[in-house]
Amino acid sequence: MWTWHKSKIIKIVDETSTTKRFWIEVSDLEKIEFRAGQFITMDLPIHKKRLKRWRSYSIANAPDGTNILELCIVYLEGGLASEYLFKEVKVGDELTFKGPTGVFTLPQELENDIVLICTGTGVAPFRSMIWDIFEHKKAHQKIHLIFGTRYEKNILYRKELEELEKQWPDFYYTVVLSRERDWAGYQGYVHPVYEKLYQKHEQTKFYLCGWQNMIDEAKERLLAMGVEKENIVYELYG
Repeated sequence: MWTWHKSKIIKIVDETSTTKRFWIEVSDLEKIEFRAGQFITMDLPIHKKRLKRWRSYSIANAPDGTNILELCIVYLEGGLASEYLFKEVKVGDELTFKGPTGVFTLPQELENDIVLICTGTGVAPFRSMIWDIFEHKKAHQKIHLIFGTRYEKNILYRKELEELEKQWPDFYYTVVLSRERDWAGYQGYVHPVYEKLYQKHEQTKFYLCGWQNMIDEAKERLLAMGVEKENIVYELYG
């Protein structure tokens, strides 16, 4: 049974023109326990029916012993939650949530190379995982984040991830843009990137996070590459 918690918004930052980062402080706990990759479910005042008020968001920060959670949320035009969070909510407002929960997490022992493939705000749980490994100095193999979006202006957490790649020899970061013409990096969708780089994948686990179309295509392509089903782990958004 999940516990409902009261929280207060303590900071809001525009990450891009369509994405905001929200920091919430859990009012009834001094420390919020969770595993990197988990999510919370918010009860937003957007509808009379309970189930139509609930929205789930991945936690974007790593567990750090505090009662602060960060969420990275994209605006969907006409969406009840989007309209509320982007146009009405302000610092100091209180929100109710339950959790954290979810099984989209890494194993305790990271014995394999891991490839994290995401689009848009699907990067949020991966950011939590990456910082959890880095900050807590967990034993690991190679870690490769492949992030896909449309335009350069839509790249989330770009500066920190580029800096982390410079600091951390085992971390690799690849951005793929589908509609940016003047881009020196990979263009198109994320799929050709892992197909090209991971023909040898016997010691690799693939984690996928994003919208269903991307997840479905990635699963199909990875299986066609010969990746074992148990080495493909995913979480759908939307």
